[in-house]
Amino acid sequence: MKIFKLLIIGDEILSGKRKDCHLENAISLLSPRGFQLSQSLVIGDEPALIISSLRMMGDENSVVFCFGGIGATPDDYTRQCAADAFLQPITRHPEATRLIEAQFSEAAYPKRILMADLPEHAAIVPNPINQVPGFSVGDCHFFPGFPQMAKPMMEWVLENYYDLMRPVEPSIERSVLIYNQPESELIDLMNSILSTFPDVKIASLPKVEERHSKIDLAVKGKEKAVERAFTFLLDYLDREAIDYDVL
Repeated sequence: MKIFKLLIIGDEILSGKRKDCHLENAISLLSPRGFQLSQSLVIGDEPALIISSLRMMGDENSVVFCFGGIGATPDDYTRQCAADAFLQPITRHPEATRLIEAQFSEAAYPKRILMADLPEHAAIVPNPINQVPGFSVGDCHFFPGFPQMAKPMMEWVLENYYDLMRPVEPSIERSVLIYNQPESELIDLMNSILSTFPDVKIASLPKVEERHSKIDLAVKGKEKAVERAFTFLLDYLDREAIDYDVL
């Protein structure tokens, strides 16, 4: 099973000029399909960093969704960086050329057509918003930085490349909100869950609201294993008379 990763490129996100929406959008597309995100990395518009990040993330077991930097302005480095990372020359892609010419006619030249210059073995990803395509190199897929364009393009990639990879038994998460218990008092419980149910993961998220402590304790994994572990958790809380709500 391949793992899914995000590479989000843009100085504007790191400076706070724009709020990232790609992570939230990606999770909303992956989760209903039974896929989980393993990594999300935000980097600036630095060619050497983009190249090294693509090489680090784009191993044979990974699917990488890359957002940003595929335009035609001088600060858009991703197309060239993808070619450099995967040791391919940049060439003018005929289908991308056709789409850009159809969208902009004579105004495609001399600058917009630069967005058709892609790594030599790239495949086109359709863009339903303005028809300027993204592209794929193997399991690395490249989208614009605009979330309203990137989301439907990512959805197209998932449907056309990875639909058959959907797990038969999807991963789920069950959570409880535990009141007035220090997190340290729950460590033995957490260890018991992990040792008794080695196929699940747990996540403990303390919260402090109006001087009252709360612990959001989640159990994650395949559905059958999670249900068993979650029953174990609830039985313990009931036995110890610990106040909680199931989320």
